[in-house]
Amino acid sequence: MSADVEVASVEQAEDDEFSPHTINTDDPFPIDPHSPVEERQFTLRAVLVGCALGAIIAASNVYLGLKTGWTFGASLFGSIFGFAILKPLSTSAPSYLGGGYFGPKENTIVQSAASAAGSLGLLFTSGFPAAYQLGLLSTPSQDIGRLFTFTICCAFFGLAFSIPLRKFYILKLKLVFPSGVAAAYTIRSLHVGKNAARDAKRKTKALILAFSFAITLRVVSEYAPGVLWDWHLFYTLSRIGWTSAIRAESWGWIWEWTPAFIGAGMLTGINASYSFLGGVRFGTDLVFVLMAFGIPANENVPGYMNYASMLLTDPVNRPSPRYWLVWPGTLMLLCTSFAEVGCNWKSIYAAIRTMVSSVTERFHKQPLGANAPDSKDEIVDPVPTDERVPLWMWGSVLVLSVILSCVVMAVQFGQNVGVTLLAIIFAFLFSFIGCESSGRTNINPVTSIGNASQLVFGGVGKGQYYSVKRGELLNSLSGMLALGTSPHTLLMHLLTPSFLNPSRRCGTRSTAHLLRSSPKAVFGGQLCGAIVSIFMAAGVYVVFSTAYPCINDLGYVTCSFPTPDVQSWRAVAVAVSSPTLPIPPSSGYTAIGLGIAAVLSVVAKYTIVPPKYHAFVPNFNAIGIGFIMNVSTYPLAMFFGSTIAFMWRRTAPTHYHTFCFAIAAGFIAGEGLGGIVNAVLTIAGVSGAVYGTNVGCPGDVYCG
Repeated sequence: MSADVEVASVEQAEDDEFSPHTINTDDPFPIDPHSPVEERQFTLRAVLVGCALGAIIAASNVYLGLKTGWTFGASLFGSIFGFAILKPLSTSAPSYLGGGYFGPKENTIVQSAASAAGSLGLLFTSGFPAAYQLGLLSTPSQDIGRLFTFTICCAFFGLAFSIPLRKFYILKLKLVFPSGVAAAYTIRSLHVGKNAARDAKRKTKALILAFSFAITLRVVSEYAPGVLWDWHLFYTLSRIGWTSAIRAESWGWIWEWTPAFIGAGMLTGINASYSFLGGVRFGTDLVFVLMAFGIPANENVPGYMNYASMLLTDPVNRPSPRYWLVWPGTLMLLCTSFAEVGCNWKSIYAAIRTMVSSVTERFHKQPLGANAPDSKDEIVDPVPTDERVPLWMWGSVLVLSVILSCVVMAVQFGQNVGVTLLAIIFAFLFSFIGCESSGRTNINPVTSIGNASQLVFGGVGKGQYYSVKRGELLNSLSGMLALGTSPHTLLMHLLTPSFLNPSRRCGTRSTAHLLRSSPKAVFGGQLCGAIVSIFMAAGVYVVFSTAYPCINDLGYVTCSFPTPDVQSWRAVAVAVSSPTLPIPPSSGYTAIGLGIAAVLSVVAKYTIVPPKYHAFVPNFNAIGIGFIMNVSTYPLAMFFGSTIAFMWRRTAPTHYHTFCFAIAAGFIAGEGLGGIVNAVLTIAGVSGAVYGTNVGCPGDVYCG
């Protein structure tokens, strides 16, 4: 699932003559008459800095995705940090060392390269760990070659999809893509206006301080987790006399000082974060009433139980609470996402119809009768012809990607070429869902898109009479192809802070549209960033898997990574491939009831509830993730962050608009990179588990 940045946050408080309150976000920003003409957009310095910053976000996203299933794009981080690096360089260095004017269009290329470089982490926070948990692959270190080649398959054809989608979703429908618009305003505020230099310096300083604080806290707290990171308040209360408080500790009600998820809450807003926390609380209460099969967490602490394991000794009759909650959570995700699509079916149908007409017109030199759009609906592209991405360019990327995907899937995974082509077709169709959802609501249902593909290819496997294991591998790999394509479309808006698909690429292109950047230059930056993402995401996943083997092995009773997306992915893979559904009856009935409630909620939002009250409609995507996670630490941190941001925005809007994005982006990137440092320390044998203190941890057992 992707981050949900509030639409209102794009209304930056600027004091120049180009106030954003007077700008129509359908059209590009007005040209600043005081700014020099940018002769260069796609530059070596922009690509190198963007890819480096995207690599940091790629590492952060693997860490954050394994923790909570939420990932974030590099748009805000790349925009501000890229400015902080290149603006001083542009004025102090000679031209041959990277000097020369640095403007908003080149800043957009930095951000687009960063967004692409940080986009592929979702593969390694859902599908691949699930495949290892099911025993379908060997080990990440042994499979590193296959991980790289599969990632290559996903890296480019989603990028090619985003080019034709741009024309419909941005130029015709003029969807907002809130994250992309927010990033565009952020870049513009760094370069344009009477106080741009002052504000840019303040934002940069805030981002650097937040980044430094987060990475330092994450590394240092590893050596005293019970004091600096996790506060086990209910355990402490149980030790001083309130013995029943240990139940809350058993159900995971722990306060965690996690900058990343405090920052995530600052970005996502109160609707998503409050729904997320509500989902965890509701799920906890539900399983406590219906069933509570746990195991002792520490025999030296009476009443201290572990309800978070995924042991499947008897999943139907004696399921663990976490396994029981996976099914309602997964169905809520699917029902919510596809209810959103159903409520917007007309625009999706129009998008497909327009694209088909464009293709036939290109080959037949004129529109074909009734299938062609009316002349009044003709889409006018304001970009000069020489700056557009030509058909041969994105078409060749698409064709080569399809050929490579067929070869890799056949040679390395034994998958039929026809099945691979079918997976790519579904990936393209599902990219409409990603663009539609992220463009209208800023929620990109990436995991749900992958799960839907799993359902389709589970049926294909059964039709071919595949064995259970072969069927699980087929639906997992095919689902990941759709998953990998979906974030690349998000980059259409160019600055969407979220997850790996065409809808994210759509967000990138929206930013470029507003800032009048060259689509061809943006496309080049994304191609370079995609190359970095291939090696960065897979490499970081191998590092984490080596340091924390519980990620890929269900045999561990406890794990530092709850991996909610992995559990959902594995559950769907098993369900669609098994002869009988391994679902506890009470869990199945609950899933159906909550799935219906999710659909009714979405329908009511579009038919009954006025738009100004949409923020008060429960977000069943977030509720579903709360069910699957069944851990309160991250929802509480997001609740805290979103509440702080809400109050900050109400009481000091100018300071909020100046600092909120920068601080949140620094928190997210800093903790993610700190997690990488801790993983390396663990592999080296010098982590907090070896040299840290147990003070503040339940039962005097290290809790880092």
